[in-house]
Parts: sequence; C-alpha cells; structure tokens
Amino acid sequence: MQINNPLHGVKLAEIVKHLENKYGWEELGERINIRCFTVDPSVKSSLKFLRRTPWARAKVEQLYLASVKGR
Repeated sequence: MQINNPLHGVKLAEIVKHLENKYGWEELGERINIRCFTVDPSVKSSLKFLRRTPWARAKVEQLYLASVKGR
C-alpha cells in the first residue's frame, strides 16, 4: 500500500516534463547539476540516466515534490 507516498502513481517521465516546463533545462541544470540537464538535455536522455542512477533520481523527486507543494 502506497497511500502516504506522494509520488505514488506519478511516472518519472511526468516528473521530468513537469520540471522542464516549470524551470527550463538551464535552471534545472543549475538546481541539480547533472550532465543530462546541462549537456544537450532531453527528456529521453534524462529518463535513461535517472532510471539507472538512484541518487540523481532522488534529487529530481525531491525537487518535484517541493515544486508541487509550493503551487
């Protein structure tokens, strides 16, 4: 049961698209300094990296939660 998990049902692709729309790639790369956001960024390349890099995914999820909480 994932009732208390605010990320339950939210796909990683939705998170990346939301952050890209809200901040743009440049600011996103400043907030989370990872190559998939700073060098030739795209949703596809970001998803590939984030799916195999747990520490980076955790940072992206934290930023997403902060951005939707502050709506």
